[in-house]
Amino acid sequence: MQIGPYTIAPNVVLAPMAGVTDKPFRQLCKRLGAGLAASEMTISDPRFWNTRKSIHRMDHTGEPAPISVQIAGTEPRQLADAARYNVDHGAQIIDINMGCPAKKVCSAWAGSALMRDEALVTRILEAVVAAVEVPVTLKIRTGWCADVRNAPAIARIAEDSGVRALAIHGRTRDQHYTGHAEYDTIAAIKAVLRIPVLANGDIDSPRKAAQVLRHTGADAVMVGRAAQGRPWIFREIAHYLATGEELPPPSLQEVRDILLGHLADLHAFYGEPQGVRIARKHLGWYAKDRPENAAFRAVVNAAETADAQLRLTRDYFDGLIAGQPQAAA
Repeated sequence: MQIGPYTIAPNVVLAPMAGVTDKPFRQLCKRLGAGLAASEMTISDPRFWNTRKSIHRMDHTGEPAPISVQIAGTEPRQLADAARYNVDHGAQIIDINMGCPAKKVCSAWAGSALMRDEALVTRILEAVVAAVEVPVTLKIRTGWCADVRNAPAIARIAEDSGVRALAIHGRTRDQHYTGHAEYDTIAAIKAVLRIPVLANGDIDSPRKAAQVLRHTGADAVMVGRAAQGRPWIFREIAHYLATGEELPPPSLQEVRDILLGHLADLHAFYGEPQGVRIARKHLGWYAKDRPENAAFRAVVNAAETADAQLRLTRDYFDGLIAGQPQAAA
């Protein structure tokens, strides 16, 4: 898949997720096979650009190209300024958020709420595309609600405005993440657009990724929640799409080593105690399908230092490894 001058390979992309896709997680997913990983949503209001949270979200030092930064807001001029600011600070692709269903975002007429005003969508996209020389991409949902599935109209506006790729989550805003994603709308949009289309929603396995690509004709799949605690899903999907064969799941030793590396990166990026606190949700995701998950979380969440968090995590996985049946000699 091509976005401007950038070849996205493999065509398996990490979805931007607030509070999840920080730099340590993006770098990890890229190492494990993601062809592109967009940043967490960054607010377009310049009053918040120098907060600690925004500074972390705009840190792309050492990140492999292409660096995609997602911006959110409601005012065309402000979004254009935010796009320029992020390009000046390392962004190579600007992604616009019109898909977030969160109430606090939509109540400010940002995120998926923008899909209710197609004239405003046009002004925003034209302003941002004109403001920067890097490719601009857009993420949307199928519509605001079941009765207003206007994603095809928004898609046409996006292409006509110069947007270089479109990601579509197969749910309306009022569904949030409930029910099942539908892919017919994505297929209909792909059939009439010239720009690349990324299919998003409920892609949680290599076979599901292949099925969605066949059904929609999309150029790539975008994986979100299924990557939480399972960042190796990108290499699994990429391998299956390339060969038709499924990779074996990672060993407990590899999971342990990936997780310990992820924790160390979080501690280094955020420092203590913030890194320790942020790591707790990732620990829960990594362990959610493991034995004695609840007991492990209760213990490890009590850790207040990076050393204690790493030690408890190592001990837990070492215990799981020691309890595995031994292969016959």
